[in-house]
Amino acid sequence: MASLKSLAKDTAIYGLSSIVGRFLNYLLVPLYTARISAASGGYGVVTEIYSYTALFFVILTFGMETSLFRFINRSDEDNPQRVYTTALFAVGTVALCFLTIVGLALPSISGAMGYATHPEYVMTMACVVALDAFQAIPFGYLRYQKRPIRFALLKTGFIVLNIALNLIFFLILPDMIPGWTTTVGHIFYINLFCTGIITLGFWREIFGLPWQIDFALLRRMLSYAWPILILGIAGILNQTADKIIFKHVMPGKEGEVQLGIYGAGVKIAMIMAMITQAFRYAYEPFVFASNRSDDEADKRHTYADAMKFFVIFTLLAFLCVVGYMDILKHLIGSDYWPSLKAVPIVMVAEILMGIYFNLSFWYKLTDRTIWGAWFSGAGCIILIATNIIFIPQYGFMACAWGGVAGYGTATLLSYFVGQHYYPIDYPLRRIGGYALLTAGLYAVMTCTAGIIPSAFLRICLNTLLILTFTAAVIRYDFPLRQLPVIGRFFR
Repeated sequence: MASLKSLAKDTAIYGLSSIVGRFLNYLLVPLYTARISAASGGYGVVTEIYSYTALFFVILTFGMETSLFRFINRSDEDNPQRVYTTALFAVGTVALCFLTIVGLALPSISGAMGYATHPEYVMTMACVVALDAFQAIPFGYLRYQKRPIRFALLKTGFIVLNIALNLIFFLILPDMIPGWTTTVGHIFYINLFCTGIITLGFWREIFGLPWQIDFALLRRMLSYAWPILILGIAGILNQTADKIIFKHVMPGKEGEVQLGIYGAGVKIAMIMAMITQAFRYAYEPFVFASNRSDDEADKRHTYADAMKFFVIFTLLAFLCVVGYMDILKHLIGSDYWPSLKAVPIVMVAEILMGIYFNLSFWYKLTDRTIWGAWFSGAGCIILIATNIIFIPQYGFMACAWGGVAGYGTATLLSYFVGQHYYPIDYPLRRIGGYALLTAGLYAVMTCTAGIIPSAFLRICLNTLLILTFTAAVIRYDFPLRQLPVIGRFFR
């Protein structure tokens, strides 16, 4: 229980930078969707290029972040800095090679992506993703050192600076300077500037310690990491492939417009992704550190409880987003509202992704990472096939359902194979009960949405339904008597 409390505390702190910070960043979505009309397709450009950025981030980190945690926590490792600097050297070298290749072949690359008239977009985001990949290792080192406050400050610092500059360029300058036009390109330039500033914030982690490059260690780390790279590519394609291939399956202006509408709506669903990310930041170092314990039964019980509480809180988040959609929809411009019907489906996909992440540790702890590559690859194939077959007929709704199909496939495969190699007694009945309760409450919310004309009354009813779910959680898994201060009133 003490270890779970530590996990909860770290998740809360990481969530401060991930959930709260990215929510503040979402305030830019109404700004972008107000300044960039859906009909222009401009937001489709942003959606597509950021999808490529997410894919290349995984490629440029090539599993070294997870490899860092694995090797730095080995019982025979007595020099953590050696592991850290070796990983940092590897990722930094690959990032520099990537930038060199993009710079030399920029006209061909930008033309192939459909941005021959704007190669600066491609080069700018190449610099961003290279810096982000390099930062991933120092951020990982902070997580290993149990320094979530510094981690949160750096993450939040990026977001605050990014928001400030976007407000200046999209709101203030157009009113102050006659004829000033803010373009899609400014979004990318601001991102590069902010990323560069945060990179300087790692001065001590880069130059403040002795570099020890161990090539024998690097070979072992690469051997461990390459299946994770395949796993990561397949995993990120599960999140971005729909946006990357959308314009190829539905070409022309219609494809660009629908992609922009879908990309804006998905921003609301990404609240679920933020919870998953905050949990991942805390859970990955927690699991590898817990693996040093000799009490195998206690470890597996802890992993089972972590899964249960993850599912509980993501289901609660699902209900909150759906229940307060009348409010949250104003985060995007009204001409992007057709995408709101895809939001619940995308959130289900995000929940499945989080469950799959929880399940993934059996093959990471047993050094069978190749299984993860197979699982994610199978899910990716299902997702891509769903998109290619159904996008021409169903548009962006095919993207939403493709995510559910892809992550559902990977999750089921990982669970059944994992129970053979590393069995964990997950509380499936309890988890299933919460899932059924959520489905029932969601059905009520959906049915009453077309019956109750007043948004205020719908919100009141949905609040009662959310409180019903919360009461069930308190009754069965989160008794208030165990809480400090508050608990004394329930004893």
